[in-house]
Amino acid sequence: MIQNLLEGKRGIIFGALNEKSIAWKVAEKAKEQGAIFTLSNTPAACRMGEVIDLSHKTEAELIPADATSVEDLQNVFARSQEVLGGKVDFVLHSIGMSLNVRKKRLYNDLDYNFLGKTLDISAISFHKMLQVAYKMDAISEWGSVVALTYVAAQRTLFGYNDMADAKALLESIARSFGYIYGCERHVRINTISQSPTATTAGSGVSGFDGLMDFSDRMSPLGNASADDCANFCVTMFSDLTKKITMQNLFHDGGFSSMGMSERAMSQYNKSFESEK
Repeated sequence: MIQNLLEGKRGIIFGALNEKSIAWKVAEKAKEQGAIFTLSNTPAACRMGEVIDLSHKTEAELIPADATSVEDLQNVFARSQEVLGGKVDFVLHSIGMSLNVRKKRLYNDLDYNFLGKTLDISAISFHKMLQVAYKMDAISEWGSVVALTYVAAQRTLFGYNDMADAKALLESIARSFGYIYGCERHVRINTISQSPTATTAGSGVSGFDGLMDFSDRMSPLGNASADDCANFCVTMFSDLTKKITMQNLFHDGGFSSMGMSERAMSQYNKSFESEK
């Protein structure tokens, strides 16, 4: 990768929890590439999680916030501009949680209160984040906003549950807000559809290990790792991608374009042999 790709750029990274988090990897890569930024996560995660260590490592101020609270988000953007010395150039939304998934509620037996929370935390928080930033004029011209998503927004994958609905909404928000922000302030907004990745949140999905193995067998390049995703995010924050906006960018080793791979077919046929 080109060195100092983010030299002189300021940003906010939402959602880093521990070393498994994609947002954690993004923070490390952004620091390596010369960026300065703040970190934000829930007050509970900031108190009890490992993100304090990341804050020290990257010399980034940690700002506790509930991403579903407009008031908290206003504080994050105001404080970030104060700490960093100006408008931010990039924002990462790496936030997702489903109580239905955690409680193992099936899609045809959802708790609707849980569903409301899933949508608010995993998708509507993105709209709130963008609207707060827009009204505060907190993102520089040609700035870049990236949110992490998954192919379950387009295809049914067993076990992903109501998170699939949340990701579909997230991607729609990126397109709708991307048009407005692009026309008026040249800010670009995209989503990255990442391979299944062994994060704390991802591991809660039913049958996750099987899902990872299946997508790895299906993908010509294999699954993209958290480190790979972090590199892609850094590229999207940089000036090399100034004319990319309103896109859902698949970063999955080719999985999204596949029907059946030789490796997956071989494993599928073996399953019949065991029944003989």
